[in-house]
Amino acid sequence: MRFNPKADISGGRVGDAGSGGGGGMRGGGMRIPIPGGTRAGGGIGGLLIVVLIVVLNMCMGGGGGLPSPDGSGTGVDPQSQSGNPQGIEQDGERYANCKTGADANEDVDCARKAVALTLEQFWAKTLPEQGGPGFTAAQIVTFSGGVNTGCGQATSQVGPFYCPADSQIYLDTTFFADVLEGQLGGQGGDFVEPYVLAHEYGHHIQNLLGTMGQVRTQKGPQSDAVRLELQADCYAGMWTRDASDGDGILEGLDQGDIDEALDSAKTVGDDRIQEKSGQGVNPEAWTHGSSEQRQRWFAVGYNEGTLQACDTFSAREL
Repeated sequence: MRFNPKADISGGRVGDAGSGGGGGMRGGGMRIPIPGGTRAGGGIGGLLIVVLIVVLNMCMGGGGGLPSPDGSGTGVDPQSQSGNPQGIEQDGERYANCKTGADANEDVDCARKAVALTLEQFWAKTLPEQGGPGFTAAQIVTFSGGVNTGCGQATSQVGPFYCPADSQIYLDTTFFADVLEGQLGGQGGDFVEPYVLAHEYGHHIQNLLGTMGQVRTQKGPQSDAVRLELQADCYAGMWTRDASDGDGILEGLDQGDIDEALDSAKTVGDDRIQEKSGQGVNPEAWTHGSSEQRQRWFAVGYNEGTLQACDTFSAREL
């Protein structure tokens, strides 16, 4: 995968929050243990269900919450959802020199900015074409150590996640090498981060569509929580299909790149994470879907390319 060297990528919405303090998602984000004793999480894997915690809180007026793995209840402090995250520098030093696709081919930060722009362009076109609402772009925010978000304080131990309270996608870039590859055994590759960002952007689209309000059941292989995550995978597949056309910013997206995305989807399946962390596979505890489910719905999005095909909430079987 490469980028069109002549493409203007300056419009991609990215920001950097720099290095922050510790602490956790305010109210206690639900985490699932992963190999090596680290408790990590993110919207992309069965790791931290920030999205669902916030959804429940919004739908229930500040009550609700999700049980943690030990059975204790968690919730989000309603005050943690007010206002915008602090300390985010739009573009800033990290992204200041990211102007063209040639920059993206040489620098991973610029590649991230280019991917952000392709996601914005795809959904700005696709949503109205397929009967959706008006499009408002999300910003991708990188950080290290910790970050203050509209959903509370997050540490670098949480994986990539989307916060609907401020419509931002948060990403500690060490996740890919330290967790996805190092602890969960993913094969890595240039297209892994774009797939992850596309999945998180899928949650933003769900927020715009009002789909998050459909979440009622939080665990199990056919639960609403799983349906929400599989739909985000399907939306990632839709974007990948469009990006592989090769007539925009991305060039040379081939089957090898698709295989990298499918491997990432497999790596963060609930069953795979349970196995890696030494647990027996327990479908009733699933919150994001199995490896097979995640790969299947990514493929549905890639092959069908429509919001209708990605309607996991209407599917009898996932």
